[in-house]
Amino acid sequence: MFEGINEIHGVDPRRGQASGPPRRVAITGSAGFLGANLIGVLEDSPRIERILSLDEKRPESARDKTVHHDIDLTDRKIEQKLAELLSGANIDTLVHLAFHDSPTHHPDRSHYLESVGTMYVAGACRRAQVRKLILTSHTFLYGANPKNPSLMTEDRPLYASPSEPFFRDKLQAERDALEFGRPGRGRIVTILRTAPILGPGIDGFATRYLSQDRIPSILGFDPLWQFLHESDAVLALKRAIDADAPGVFNVAGAGVIPLSKVIRLAGGRALPLTRTMTHFTLGALWVLRKSPLPASFTDYLQYPCIGDTEKSRRLLGFIPMFTSHEALLDFAARRNMRQVELLSETPAT
Repeated sequence: MFEGINEIHGVDPRRGQASGPPRRVAITGSAGFLGANLIGVLEDSPRIERILSLDEKRPESARDKTVHHDIDLTDRKIEQKLAELLSGANIDTLVHLAFHDSPTHHPDRSHYLESVGTMYVAGACRRAQVRKLILTSHTFLYGANPKNPSLMTEDRPLYASPSEPFFRDKLQAERDALEFGRPGRGRIVTILRTAPILGPGIDGFATRYLSQDRIPSILGFDPLWQFLHESDAVLALKRAIDADAPGVFNVAGAGVIPLSKVIRLAGGRALPLTRTMTHFTLGALWVLRKSPLPASFTDYLQYPCIGDTEKSRRLLGFIPMFTSHEALLDFAARRNMRQVELLSETPAT
């Protein structure tokens, strides 16, 4: 049985709620963790009139307000179908969550889902006259670099490697979304660039990296990391629905943590290697499907990539409930709990 994020974390769906007319919201990627939990929150919100769930399967959180349609964003004819669904339901806001949380060994399909899929979504929104488009992105798109400032604002150029499909498709998705929301067209585009999201419901590159017994790091370097708790990721999306705040917003829990401490608090053991060895090891293990990260993530184990969240606090009006440290501790505690449960279920020999 699905448990909404309200029950799990004591979230009040009315927190930060703005006044205004009822909203009719469509969500792509609605069967994923963020989408399913967002639907659970929206179902409990008096301001939400109708929810259109768009994914390959119906989320268990869908209740009375939700109408589900099976869709595949890699279908080359999906734009017309999407436009008809959005127009028929009189949708005013679309939340686009159909993105992979980790690099994949199937880059062609990922490209069609994320890059081409976002183009289809923006086209459908244009044809159906959807007023607002919201999508998630990553602070890692800024790139990890020795010349990075301690905090990077949203106007900083995006230097993530375009040769890495995980970054390239999200860079293109951002460009397509921002083109849809160009000034003078009466549309609102809100992009939430989140720090790595942690939580028991998230299966992303950060949770996979920190769930290893031996966690690769680079000798002589200890970059700062920041995190966003999965509950706050859902609430940030809810806030973006309620508040008409156009633009790009970094979203992360307060504070930063050195990677060495991150590894220790996560319950892993650091595997310090030279940069060359780390790059080679990640690359080789990725090919063998033994590493959650490809070699293109080496820079993030060496240099900082920290987003400044002042804009999201000031203009979006969103303040995360969990600090980066608290998000990490909650992830580690739940991971350890699962390990204890697995041990208790192992039959004696």
